[in-house]
Amino acid sequence: MTENTRWVYGTDHDPYTLQPGHTYVKLVGGPLDGQLLDVTALTADERADGAPLIAPRSAYGPGGRADYEPRSGCATRWDWRGDVPW
Repeated sequence: MTENTRWVYGTDHDPYTLQPGHTYVKLVGGPLDGQLLDVTALTADERADGAPLIAPRSAYGPGGRADYEPRSGCATRWDWRGDVPW
């Protein structure tokens, strides 16, 4: 895997080559730990809210969500807050 190739959440295939000009955050903890999330299309308000991401290995099984929120003072990391049903 090259320096520009990572595991990116929601891509059709992994590993995925990072796209120039895109903004990614690293997911920390929980079932999606270590994956990157492309937040390029999100507004600043949407980024501040975080996201419940589909996680087949969540506590709620397929269709469950893993809740990730931005780490305080760190724009490049989102921390896992727990699993939620959907």
